[in-house]
Amino acid sequence: MAQVEIMSAANLEKMRASCQLAAQCLLMVGPKIRAGVTTDEINKLVHDFVTANDAYPSPLNYRPSGAPRPFPKSVCTSINEVVCHGIPGKRTLNHGDIVNVDVTTYHKGHHGDTSVTFYVGEPSEQAKKLVETARASLEAGIAAVKDGARLGDIGAAIQEVAEGRGFSVVEDYVGHGVGREFHMAPQVRHFGKRGAGERIRAGMVFTIEPMINLGKKGTELLDDDWTVVTQDRSLSAQFEHSILVTKTGCEVLTSRPGIAMNSEDKEWSEVGPLGTAAAFAARHPG
Repeated sequence: MAQVEIMSAANLEKMRASCQLAAQCLLMVGPKIRAGVTTDEINKLVHDFVTANDAYPSPLNYRPSGAPRPFPKSVCTSINEVVCHGIPGKRTLNHGDIVNVDVTTYHKGHHGDTSVTFYVGEPSEQAKKLVETARASLEAGIAAVKDGARLGDIGAAIQEVAEGRGFSVVEDYVGHGVGREFHMAPQVRHFGKRGAGERIRAGMVFTIEPMINLGKKGTELLDDDWTVVTQDRSLSAQFEHSILVTKTGCEVLTSRPGIAMNSEDKEWSEVGPLGTAAAFAARHPG
């Protein structure tokens, strides 16, 4: 994994452009989420949007060191028990499902990485509580980011929210540095102790992407060598943003300029000022 990068001003502007393209892509996807849509159709929507905007979908043919085969599609679509890295295909969205759409764009030489969990119709109360806990966990993780803090502060904040509501935090997959490389140092765990871990410095860019399970934290990798599911086949939900550490706190580089339909627009959605700024502002005018 590449070393920690402190972004220069010139590279940061390119990074902002890539991150905003990824954010716009999720805004485009949101209204298309409905029962009967296949994950392959979502993949085509994302691929066409990204390539039409002079960018490349980072997951397509991505093969990290040690992986037996490259990822074959342009986006990750993770439904219900799928924790992450779901491969789009013929699987159809059904009423009551939850689906995470994880978009990464390679634009202007930089990767912008972000995801949203969407609702397909109205899910069960358990699913609602899980998804909104994942959203609240990301909000808490972002709030812990500041120059001089520790990576453990982020993990602890996430863990306190998720476990405090009776859910579990996936430990097998983590956030990561992002920029000129898709995956870079540091690793950002979504569990930990306050005051522990590497020091966070202004200019660092990394993802925070907590995966929260309804049941136990264990995961299983399927035979396709990519799709990760909960070991007990319980529901899992995730949200992700790319974050820039600043002298005064942080900037959410993938902050969406609009409301993510079929996610942030629901009356039960727990929107906050950091992870869902546009939706929060709409609910709290002035």
